[in-house]
Amino acid sequence: MRISMHPAQFTLINSISDDVLERSIKELKYHVEILDLMNLDAAAKVQIHVGGVYGDKETSIKRFVKRYQGLDDSIKRRLVIENDDKLYDLVDCLRISEKTEVPVLFDVFHHRLNSSTKLPDEDCLKFTIETWDAGIDGLPMVDYSSQKPFGVPRQHAETIDLDNFALFLKETAMFDFDVMLEIKDKEKSAIKAFYLAVTNSRVAY
Repeated sequence: MRISMHPAQFTLINSISDDVLERSIKELKYHVEILDLMNLDAAAKVQIHVGGVYGDKETSIKRFVKRYQGLDDSIKRRLVIENDDKLYDLVDCLRISEKTEVPVLFDVFHHRLNSSTKLPDEDCLKFTIETWDAGIDGLPMVDYSSQKPFGVPRQHAETIDLDNFALFLKETAMFDFDVMLEIKDKEKSAIKAFYLAVTNSRVAY
């Protein structure tokens, strides 16, 4: 088990609003303080999206970089960024990481929905793992989910698609990482995923 935090989508450190920025930093401090009070090391992460584009992605990326560099070290030691499903894809996040050394968390489903390069999962893992310092950050983290069948676009599935998950594990078998399931039925899918990962077979639940 590994504990991490994922503040709401309104946590935007590249916001053009000073008020939103101030509230976002307070939100990050709140999550970091919880992890600190639990005496967890820096492997307990706080993940956020890059934020808004505000009509100019390049300027917004530069604003994120500048704001990130000005954050308290207590926040920076835990913060990771995640590719999202609309605005900032994995390549954008990797570019930001080059400038800030912030680790990148690979979101599989978001990559399916928003990618300028269509990189295969194994390449995505290779590039994101390089942004993590294993001695400090712990194992790289991956968000896994899939599209809800017949659901609206970008809607997370109610339960895990084991065939899809098995293929993902096969394609990324050469890497070591922690998986967070963003699946609606939570523990039910977690048990199925764990059983599949350790036995390479299915379990009914």
